[in-house]
Amino acid sequence: MDKVINDFSITVGTKNGSGSSTANNTILRAIFKMGIPVSGKNLFPSNIQGLPTWYTIRASKDGFLARREEQEIVVTLNPDSFLRDLASVAPGGAFYYADDIRLPVNRTDIAIYPLPVKKLVKDDANIPGDFRDLVGNMIYVGVLCHMIGLDFEAVHAALNFHFKGKQKPIDMNFGAVKAGAEWAKANLAKKDPYYLEPMDKTEGLIMADGNTAAAIGTIFGGAQFVAWYPITPASSLAEAINDYMPMLRKREDGKHTYAVVQAEDELAAIGMTVGAGWSGLRAMTSTSGPGLSLMTEFAGLAYYAEVPIVVWDVQRIGPSTGLPTRTSQADLSFALTMGHGDSESIVLLPGNVNECFDFGWQSFDIAERVQAPIFVLSDLDMGMNQWMSKPFEYPKTPMDRGKILWEKDLEELKGNWGRYLDKEADGIPYRTLPGNKHPLSAYFTRGTGHDEYAKYTEDSATFQRNMERLKKKYETAKRFLPKPVVHRKQGAQIGIIAYGSTEAAINEARVHLERDHGMQTNFLRVRAVPLAAEVEEFVGEHEQVYVVEMNRDGQLYQALSLAYPQYVARLISVAHGDGMPASARWVREGILAKAANT
Repeated sequence: MDKVINDFSITVGTKNGSGSSTANNTILRAIFKMGIPVSGKNLFPSNIQGLPTWYTIRASKDGFLARREEQEIVVTLNPDSFLRDLASVAPGGAFYYADDIRLPVNRTDIAIYPLPVKKLVKDDANIPGDFRDLVGNMIYVGVLCHMIGLDFEAVHAALNFHFKGKQKPIDMNFGAVKAGAEWAKANLAKKDPYYLEPMDKTEGLIMADGNTAAAIGTIFGGAQFVAWYPITPASSLAEAINDYMPMLRKREDGKHTYAVVQAEDELAAIGMTVGAGWSGLRAMTSTSGPGLSLMTEFAGLAYYAEVPIVVWDVQRIGPSTGLPTRTSQADLSFALTMGHGDSESIVLLPGNVNECFDFGWQSFDIAERVQAPIFVLSDLDMGMNQWMSKPFEYPKTPMDRGKILWEKDLEELKGNWGRYLDKEADGIPYRTLPGNKHPLSAYFTRGTGHDEYAKYTEDSATFQRNMERLKKKYETAKRFLPKPVVHRKQGAQIGIIAYGSTEAAINEARVHLERDHGMQTNFLRVRAVPLAAEVEEFVGEHEQVYVVEMNRDGQLYQALSLAYPQYVARLISVAHGDGMPASARWVREGILAKAANT
């Protein structure tokens, strides 16, 4: 039996609320500390506790981090998911299970390892009775240390990180790890080929989730006001802001230079944000699809009154409540036209954890340059799961507040300014902020018809002129937006376009397409809408362009078709929206299926 080293997935099946998160993250971080590229995906139910939950850890010597649909090692402590877990093990794989689960194991094509989890925990006098169920999860961590080569020192370091150096919980959990390993050494014979061996491919990298990255980027971007209402999967973004703000924004006199407010609902959250943005604060709110729906009216006000704000949408499956704990890219069409009437949005599309950080601070600069709401679309997979990333870099450029007139500026203008006057023919007017003491600084903000000097009017020609200026402003905005990322292969004739967290799956699928099917591809990842000129150039260079995304209707495909009607025949939608993170298999099979029918 040939060894399979650093190239397999481990899935752990437990119950929601059982405390397995600590054990699973310990395995993930230990593999990372062994220098092995790794990623983790948490598949959890939307109730508080009791229903089945799964955590999949992928080790990949080649650096592939997308979800794999194959599961070589499965650990289950949950009788309710036992049969499903057993059936999910790939042929030749390994199945570990708690031996108090009295269900038949009728597969002969995999290695079977029963574990006396409850007995080992009960026999450990250092574990208090009320902690046994929680600490019991560490037994399978210890078993894996012996069976697949998970490094003990790396496990201890991961526990030290998780418990922030608190010795008592570290010792208690590590004791259970050692008990599991010792039992496995004495009782289990290795019957599967899967092993971990140290590498050096994670040096200089960090592990982080997108919501935490976005929170830190938001703080580094000078956020002064954050309003939010709890909603999965966006809550941890605002919670991380609450955690890090006191550390990173601590004044010597103890006073806060920021406010974080939990509003009564999403409508109130964006209303507060618009008010704060109008007053001159860098203001942000975060939500997911259902909350975004409630925010529509205020988003339209911010668009028409030209108030700079940032809205993070960590996408999940809809419509309505949908699947609250599953990932998606199905809010794009809605976000692009937030607000009724002729409105359009500026949307940023981070594709990895590092970009969540970067767009966290860049979004404020863009909002104030353009004087408009900026929507940043992440998703549950990127936002709540752990990813390898380059360390975050502190912004090297000073904050750009855009076109603001202060007292000195108004004095030089001698009153020759209007709040919605396009003096530089770029669609972007100048603004003043409350607190400006110059008598000419005042204007009245309104969501009804107004002229260049913010005076109320219902004159049709004035309204039309204002709307044309807003259109021009969104063309100007392209100068400030992040350009697409392009991966080229010499000689490739086929293009792939996507956005967001699908990049990892697409890059892996491209390797398979070339190796197994001789299909060479170029890949462009969109990072912002309005679309950059590079996107049109990329489409024009290829006879076939596959648009890959995690939704049912191909929303990016639709946006590209509207933007480039001359190239519609070249665009081919590869859309898939089942709530699971993108995998290389469905990307590859989706492209091959469409290619066969083209």
